[in-house]
Amino acid sequence: MICKVGASPKLRFIPPFYQLHMKQQTIKKAVTLKGVGLHTGENVTLSFHPAPVNHGLRFKRVDIENQPVINADVNRVVSTQRSTSIQNGDAVVSTVEHVLSALSGLQIDNILMEIDGPEIPILDGSAIQFVQALKEAGIEEQEEERDYFIIEEPIVYRDETTGTELMALPSDHFEVITMIDFNSPVLGQQYASISDMSTYENEIAPCRTFVFLHELEYLFKQDLIKGGDLSNAIVIANEKVSQDRLDEIAKLLEKPSLTVNQEGILNTLDLKFKNEPARHKLLDVIGDISLLGKPIKGKIVATKPGHTANVAFTKILKKKYQEQRKLKGKPKYNPDQEPVFDTVKIAEWLPHRFPFLLIDKILELSPNHVVGLKNVSFNENFFQGHFPNNPVMPGVLQVEAMAQTGGILALSTVEDPGNWDTYFLKIENAKFKHKVVPGDTILFRMDLLAPIRRGICQMKGTAYVGNKIVSEAELIAQIVKRS
Repeated sequence: MICKVGASPKLRFIPPFYQLHMKQQTIKKAVTLKGVGLHTGENVTLSFHPAPVNHGLRFKRVDIENQPVINADVNRVVSTQRSTSIQNGDAVVSTVEHVLSALSGLQIDNILMEIDGPEIPILDGSAIQFVQALKEAGIEEQEEERDYFIIEEPIVYRDETTGTELMALPSDHFEVITMIDFNSPVLGQQYASISDMSTYENEIAPCRTFVFLHELEYLFKQDLIKGGDLSNAIVIANEKVSQDRLDEIAKLLEKPSLTVNQEGILNTLDLKFKNEPARHKLLDVIGDISLLGKPIKGKIVATKPGHTANVAFTKILKKKYQEQRKLKGKPKYNPDQEPVFDTVKIAEWLPHRFPFLLIDKILELSPNHVVGLKNVSFNENFFQGHFPNNPVMPGVLQVEAMAQTGGILALSTVEDPGNWDTYFLKIENAKFKHKVVPGDTILFRMDLLAPIRRGICQMKGTAYVGNKIVSEAELIAQIVKRS
């Protein structure tokens, strides 16, 4: 099943809920839950504790020496076999997806979860008891703003073998759509969505995990779900099952009797929603994607999702987020927009002339930053002698261009700027990351590191070509009036 996306979405009303939770959140007081791990069968105690801003979601194994802490990070995932497990050293916490989904659904950013065993309790197979406990503890807004990963362009994960596909698309808030298809005559193709997270508690959190009857038999015989008791999973019979076989399964599971209703569901549970399985898959998607470590502004469309695909997709999202964060300060260049300074105006302020005036335009100028532009031409004077058969702009000239850009900012603070000069005092932490060649357009962004005092100017410079940072440096210079 392939999800087809049409034209860009039209502007729409954003529910007030999204405007109320721009700051980070934690809980007001500690709260504790007890239960059994689905796969280990071990009794575990899980305690939630408030945490400071930028702490994130973390687990602490209090039953292990030194009480190791595991960040809820996709790079910590070590297994996606029927659940999601994370690890730090020898410490593992399994089946984290439901509790992480609850935290994401309630928009809780910072929390410490202390657990005295290797697996999160399964409870009723949904996220509702986690939600209820967290709401009992109370949710508290913190001072720090939330750092969102904003989806700016489509991001796609696809598994051609299984037909699984996950996409992230631009949206003004977080929303999720899931579609499932197990080739099951009982389930059929199901669809679920959430576009307002204030509905998570009632519409998604109560939806329980599900398993097919033939899988259940296998898992019990292999001793793989020691904590399963049919009260924490919807069991689906894909085909007609004789009563004799049901009696054998009941004996295996130590249950008095089992029957299959007209909908093909074992009589141990009634569905809360007709599409409860699809809603639970959506719950899992939210939980697994929260391992990104940042809230998302974007639409997630998941076709036939599962833990393995969810984690692989989240790793792609994390890589894209890191790229976006690195380029967060990257200026936007519109060649049709009138520059703040053209070359003539720049030459009025700076004393440099051909072949050493290295800035063509000033695009932005504020009290704390400036953005300059250079179009790198094959006709540059320095290409005649610097790698003439393999033209590369010298790194030291990139730093000089940064300084000239920064000089405009420094000179904007004095009267009669054309009668002042700017001199280097120090260059630190210079890094050259990519070649700059003819045809490139470089954007130089200079940011003040401290207020200008006595003509001393400290700046951080970053040079961009496209979506690449080509060089960066910290510069200290002094502006001096000509005698």
